[in-house]
Amino acid sequence: MLILIRWLSRRQLSTLHALGALLGWLAYGVSASYRRRLDQNASLAGLSRRTRRAAVAQAGRMVAELPWLWLRPSSRPLGAAVQWQGRALIDAALDEGRGLVLLTPHLGCFEVCAQAIAECYSERTRLTAMYRPARQPWLRSLEETARERPGLATAPAALAGVRQMIRALRRGESVGLLPDQVPPDGMGVWAPFYGQPAYTMTLATRLVQQTGAVLLLIWAERLDHGRGYLLRVSAPAQALPRQAADDATLQLACATAVNREMERLISQCPSQYLWGYHRYKQPRKVHATTGDEAAP
Repeated sequence: MLILIRWLSRRQLSTLHALGALLGWLAYGVSASYRRRLDQNASLAGLSRRTRRAAVAQAGRMVAELPWLWLRPSSRPLGAAVQWQGRALIDAALDEGRGLVLLTPHLGCFEVCAQAIAECYSERTRLTAMYRPARQPWLRSLEETARERPGLATAPAALAGVRQMIRALRRGESVGLLPDQVPPDGMGVWAPFYGQPAYTMTLATRLVQQTGAVLLLIWAERLDHGRGYLLRVSAPAQALPRQAADDATLQLACATAVNREMERLISQCPSQYLWGYHRYKQPRKVHATTGDEAAP
Protein backbone atom coordinates (compact mmCIF):
# COMPACT_ATOMS: atom_id res chain seq x y z
CA MET A 1 0.00 0.00 0.00
CA LEU A 2 2.82 2.42 0.85
CA ILE A 3 4.40 1.79 -2.54
CA LEU A 4 1.13 2.73 -4.24
CA ILE A 5 0.73 5.86 -2.10
CA ARG A 6 4.27 6.99 -2.89
CA TRP A 7 3.66 6.40 -6.59
CA LEU A 8 0.44 8.43 -6.46
CA SER A 9 2.18 11.27 -4.64
CA ARG A 10 4.29 11.92 -7.76
CA ARG A 11 1.29 12.27 -10.10
CA GLN A 12 -0.19 15.58 -11.21
CA LEU A 13 -3.06 16.89 -9.11
CA SER A 14 -5.33 16.81 -12.17
CA THR A 15 -4.55 13.12 -12.64
CA LEU A 16 -5.26 12.35 -9.00
CA HIS A 17 -8.58 14.18 -9.13
CA ALA A 18 -9.60 12.24 -12.24
CA LEU A 19 -8.73 8.96 -10.55
CA GLY A 20 -10.44 10.15 -7.38
CA ALA A 21 -13.75 10.73 -9.15
CA LEU A 22 -13.71 7.10 -10.26
CA LEU A 23 -12.77 6.02 -6.74
CA GLY A 24 -15.68 7.96 -5.31
CA TRP A 25 -18.18 6.22 -7.53
CA LEU A 26 -16.58 2.85 -6.87
CA ALA A 27 -16.97 3.31 -3.11
CA TYR A 28 -20.54 4.51 -3.58
CA GLY A 29 -21.40 1.48 -5.68
CA VAL A 30 -19.66 -1.16 -3.55
CA SER A 31 -20.57 -0.06 -0.01
CA ALA A 32 -24.28 -0.14 0.72
CA SER A 33 -23.82 1.43 4.17
CA TYR A 34 -21.75 4.31 2.76
CA ARG A 35 -24.27 4.86 -0.04
CA ARG A 36 -27.18 4.86 2.38
CA ARG A 37 -25.48 7.29 4.78
CA LEU A 38 -24.44 9.71 2.02
CA ASP A 39 -27.94 9.72 0.55
CA GLN A 40 -29.59 10.21 3.95
CA ASN A 41 -27.30 13.07 4.98
CA ALA A 42 -27.66 14.76 1.60
CA SER A 43 -31.45 14.43 1.80
CA LEU A 44 -31.50 16.14 5.21
CA ALA A 45 -29.71 19.11 3.64
CA GLY A 46 -32.12 19.17 0.70
CA LEU A 47 -29.48 18.53 -1.96
CA SER A 48 -30.58 18.09 -5.53
CA ARG A 49 -29.80 14.85 -7.35
CA ARG A 50 -27.22 16.67 -9.48
CA THR A 51 -25.39 18.08 -6.44
CA ARG A 52 -25.50 14.69 -4.73
CA ARG A 53 -23.90 13.03 -7.75
CA ALA A 54 -21.17 15.67 -7.79
CA ALA A 55 -20.54 15.03 -4.09
CA VAL A 56 -19.87 11.35 -4.77
CA ALA A 57 -17.02 12.24 -7.13
CA GLN A 58 -15.69 15.01 -4.87
CA ALA A 59 -15.41 12.61 -1.93
CA GLY A 60 -13.17 10.41 -4.07
CA ARG A 61 -11.06 13.38 -5.09
CA MET A 62 -10.54 14.24 -1.43
CA VAL A 63 -9.02 10.80 -0.81
CA ALA A 64 -6.96 10.74 -4.01
CA GLU A 65 -5.27 14.08 -3.33
CA LEU A 66 -3.95 13.00 0.08
CA PRO A 67 -0.75 11.32 -1.21
CA TRP A 68 0.14 14.53 -3.06
CA LEU A 69 -0.43 16.59 0.09
CA TRP A 70 1.09 14.23 2.64
CA LEU A 71 4.25 13.21 0.78
CA ARG A 72 5.04 16.52 -0.87
CA PRO A 73 8.43 17.54 0.59
CA SER A 74 8.44 20.66 2.76
CA SER A 75 11.08 22.07 0.41
CA ARG A 76 8.42 22.21 -2.32
CA PRO A 77 5.86 24.83 -1.21
CA LEU A 78 2.25 24.90 -2.30
CA GLY A 79 2.88 28.21 -4.03
CA ALA A 80 0.53 28.89 -6.94
CA ALA A 81 -1.57 25.83 -6.04
CA VAL A 82 -3.22 27.97 -3.34
CA GLN A 83 -5.15 31.20 -3.76
CA TRP A 84 -6.53 33.22 -0.87
CA GLN A 85 -9.77 35.04 -0.17
CA GLY A 86 -10.09 36.95 3.10
CA ARG A 87 -6.46 36.56 4.14
CA ALA A 88 -6.51 40.05 5.71
CA LEU A 89 -8.71 38.62 8.48
CA ILE A 90 -5.89 36.30 9.56
CA ASP A 91 -3.36 39.15 9.43
CA ALA A 92 -5.59 41.30 11.65
CA ALA A 93 -6.18 38.47 14.12
CA LEU A 94 -2.46 37.78 14.46
CA ASP A 95 -1.81 41.48 14.97
CA GLU A 96 -4.03 41.34 18.07
CA GLY A 97 -1.74 38.70 19.59
CA ARG A 98 -4.40 36.93 21.67
CA GLY A 99 -4.46 33.66 19.80
CA LEU A 100 -6.47 32.45 16.82
CA VAL A 101 -8.97 29.59 16.56
CA LEU A 102 -9.62 28.42 12.99
CA LEU A 103 -12.62 26.20 12.27
CA THR A 104 -13.22 24.25 9.08
CA PRO A 105 -15.85 21.60 8.33
CA HIS A 106 -15.30 18.46 6.27
CA LEU A 107 -15.60 20.68 3.22
CA GLY A 108 -13.32 20.83 0.20
CA CYS A 109 -9.69 19.99 0.93
CA PHE A 110 -9.51 20.64 4.67
CA GLU A 111 -6.08 18.99 4.79
CA VAL A 112 -4.51 21.78 2.71
CA CYS A 113 -5.69 24.54 5.08
CA ALA A 114 -3.17 23.68 7.79
CA GLN A 115 -0.29 23.36 5.33
CA ALA A 116 -1.10 26.68 3.67
CA ILE A 117 -1.32 28.53 7.00
CA ALA A 118 1.96 27.00 8.15
CA GLU A 119 3.73 27.97 4.93
CA CYS A 120 2.44 31.54 4.86
CA TYR A 121 2.58 32.37 8.57
CA SER A 122 5.35 30.23 10.08
CA GLU A 123 7.31 33.38 10.96
CA ARG A 124 4.34 34.88 12.81
CA THR A 125 2.63 31.93 14.44
CA ARG A 126 2.61 28.18 14.85
CA LEU A 127 -0.57 26.30 14.01
CA THR A 128 -1.59 23.36 16.19
CA ALA A 129 -4.13 21.19 14.38
CA MET A 130 -6.22 18.60 16.19
CA TYR A 131 -6.57 15.21 14.50
CA ARG A 132 -7.81 11.73 15.26
CA PRO A 133 -4.98 9.22 14.73
CA ALA A 134 -5.68 6.41 12.28
CA ARG A 135 -6.19 2.95 13.79
CA GLN A 136 -3.78 1.22 11.38
CA PRO A 137 -0.18 1.64 12.60
CA TRP A 138 1.25 2.11 9.08
CA LEU A 139 -1.28 4.83 8.24
CA ARG A 140 -0.84 6.52 11.60
CA SER A 141 2.92 6.65 11.02
CA LEU A 142 2.39 8.09 7.53
CA GLU A 143 0.05 10.78 8.85
CA GLU A 144 2.47 11.81 11.57
CA THR A 145 5.36 12.04 9.12
CA ALA A 146 3.28 14.00 6.60
CA ARG A 147 2.17 16.54 9.18
CA GLU A 148 5.63 17.26 10.54
CA ARG A 149 6.22 20.57 8.78
CA PRO A 150 7.72 23.91 9.84
CA GLY A 151 5.14 26.02 11.61
CA LEU A 152 2.75 23.10 12.04
CA ALA A 153 2.13 20.98 15.13
CA THR A 154 -0.51 18.33 15.77
CA ALA A 155 -2.60 17.50 18.82
CA PRO A 156 -4.50 14.24 19.35
CA ALA A 157 -8.26 14.33 19.87
CA ALA A 158 -7.93 13.61 23.58
CA LEU A 159 -7.49 15.53 26.85
CA ALA A 160 -3.75 15.79 26.25
CA GLY A 161 -4.47 17.47 22.93
CA VAL A 162 -6.92 19.88 24.55
CA ARG A 163 -4.30 20.98 27.06
CA GLN A 164 -1.78 21.38 24.24
CA MET A 165 -4.15 23.68 22.38
CA ILE A 166 -4.91 25.81 25.43
CA ARG A 167 -1.19 26.33 26.03
CA ALA A 168 -0.69 27.29 22.38
CA LEU A 169 -3.45 29.90 22.48
CA ARG A 170 -2.15 31.39 25.70
CA ARG A 171 1.17 31.87 23.91
CA GLY A 172 -0.70 33.81 21.24
CA GLU A 173 -0.43 30.99 18.66
CA SER A 174 -3.10 29.47 16.42
CA VAL A 175 -5.11 26.25 16.54
CA GLY A 176 -7.27 24.49 13.98
CA LEU A 177 -10.22 22.14 14.45
CA LEU A 178 -12.94 20.37 12.47
CA PRO A 179 -16.00 21.23 14.60
CA ASP A 180 -18.25 18.82 12.70
CA GLN A 181 -16.09 15.87 13.76
CA VAL A 182 -17.92 13.75 16.33
CA PRO A 183 -16.05 14.13 19.65
CA PRO A 184 -15.65 11.45 22.33
CA ASP A 185 -18.47 10.96 24.82
CA GLY A 186 -18.56 13.73 27.42
CA MET A 187 -16.82 16.27 25.18
CA GLY A 188 -19.87 17.51 23.30
CA VAL A 189 -23.59 18.21 23.31
CA TRP A 190 -26.45 17.16 21.04
CA ALA A 191 -27.12 20.19 18.83
CA PRO A 192 -29.11 20.52 15.60
CA PHE A 193 -27.27 20.08 12.30
CA TYR A 194 -29.56 20.31 9.28
CA GLY A 195 -32.50 19.87 11.63
CA GLN A 196 -31.31 16.64 13.23
CA PRO A 197 -29.47 16.25 16.57
CA ALA A 198 -25.75 15.68 16.04
CA TYR A 199 -23.21 15.19 18.80
CA THR A 200 -21.17 18.40 18.51
CA MET A 201 -17.90 19.31 20.18
CA THR A 202 -17.86 22.07 22.77
CA LEU A 203 -14.07 22.36 22.60
CA ALA A 204 -14.00 24.96 19.82
CA THR A 205 -16.07 27.50 21.70
CA ARG A 206 -14.58 26.68 25.10
CA LEU A 207 -11.13 27.51 23.70
CA VAL A 208 -12.41 30.94 22.70
CA GLN A 209 -14.17 31.45 26.02
CA GLN A 210 -11.17 30.42 28.14
CA THR A 211 -8.42 32.22 26.24
CA GLY A 212 -10.10 35.19 24.56
CA ALA A 213 -8.77 34.06 21.16
CA VAL A 214 -10.12 35.35 17.85
CA LEU A 215 -12.46 32.95 16.03
CA LEU A 216 -12.32 32.64 12.23
CA LEU A 217 -13.70 30.17 9.70
CA ILE A 218 -11.69 28.71 6.82
CA TRP A 219 -12.18 26.15 4.08
CA ALA A 220 -10.37 25.25 0.86
CA GLU A 221 -12.42 24.98 -2.31
CA ARG A 222 -11.07 22.35 -4.69
CA LEU A 223 -10.73 23.99 -8.12
CA ASP A 224 -11.57 22.20 -11.35
CA HIS A 225 -9.01 20.42 -13.54
CA GLY A 226 -6.37 20.19 -10.81
CA ARG A 227 -5.85 23.97 -10.71
CA GLY A 228 -5.34 23.90 -6.95
CA TYR A 229 -7.37 25.38 -4.12
CA LEU A 230 -9.06 28.61 -3.10
CA LEU A 231 -8.78 29.22 0.64
CA ARG A 232 -11.82 31.13 1.85
CA VAL A 233 -11.44 32.88 5.21
CA SER A 234 -14.38 34.57 6.92
CA ALA A 235 -15.59 35.77 10.29
CA PRO A 236 -18.68 34.21 11.89
CA ALA A 237 -21.91 35.80 10.72
CA GLN A 238 -22.94 36.25 14.35
CA ALA A 239 -20.97 36.44 17.58
CA LEU A 240 -21.03 33.43 19.87
CA PRO A 241 -23.51 33.56 22.79
CA ARG A 242 -21.82 34.77 25.96
CA GLN A 243 -24.44 34.31 28.64
CA ALA A 244 -27.09 31.74 29.55
CA ALA A 245 -28.89 30.39 32.59
CA ASP A 246 -26.11 27.86 33.21
CA ASP A 247 -23.04 26.42 31.54
CA ALA A 248 -24.91 23.51 29.92
CA THR A 249 -27.36 25.91 28.29
CA LEU A 250 -24.51 28.15 27.15
CA GLN A 251 -22.57 25.29 25.58
CA LEU A 252 -25.67 24.08 23.74
CA ALA A 253 -26.29 27.59 22.41
CA CYS A 254 -22.65 27.89 21.30
CA ALA A 255 -22.63 24.46 19.63
CA THR A 256 -25.85 25.33 17.83
CA ALA A 257 -24.27 28.59 16.63
CA VAL A 258 -21.18 26.75 15.36
CA ASN A 259 -23.29 24.18 13.50
CA ARG A 260 -25.22 27.02 11.91
CA GLU A 261 -21.93 28.58 10.77
CA MET A 262 -20.82 25.25 9.32
CA GLU A 263 -24.09 24.99 7.40
CA ARG A 264 -23.47 28.48 6.04
CA LEU A 265 -20.01 27.49 4.79
CA ILE A 266 -21.30 24.25 3.29
CA SER A 267 -23.99 26.17 1.38
CA GLN A 268 -21.20 27.92 -0.55
CA CYS A 269 -20.22 24.62 -2.20
CA PRO A 270 -22.41 21.71 -1.03
CA SER A 271 -20.98 19.32 -3.62
CA GLN A 272 -17.63 19.41 -1.80
CA TYR A 273 -18.94 18.50 1.65
CA LEU A 274 -18.21 14.99 2.89
CA TRP A 275 -21.82 13.83 3.11
CA GLY A 276 -20.72 10.25 3.64
CA TYR A 277 -19.19 11.16 7.00
CA HIS A 278 -21.05 9.52 9.90
CA ARG A 279 -22.08 12.87 11.39
CA TYR A 280 -25.01 11.58 13.44
CA LYS A 281 -23.34 8.60 15.08
CA GLN A 282 -23.15 7.95 18.80
CA PRO A 283 -19.93 9.24 20.39
CA ARG A 284 -17.23 6.81 21.43
CA LYS A 285 -16.55 6.21 25.10
CA VAL A 286 -13.40 7.53 26.76
CA HIS A 287 -11.20 6.22 29.56
CA ALA A 288 -12.28 7.73 32.85
CA THR A 289 -8.72 8.49 33.96
CA THR A 290 -6.93 9.61 30.81
CA GLY A 291 -9.81 11.02 28.78
CA ASP A 292 -8.49 9.20 25.72
CA GLU A 293 -10.90 7.32 23.48
CA ALA A 294 -11.49 3.71 24.46
CA ALA A 295 -11.17 0.93 21.93
CA PRO A 296 -14.51 -0.04 20.38
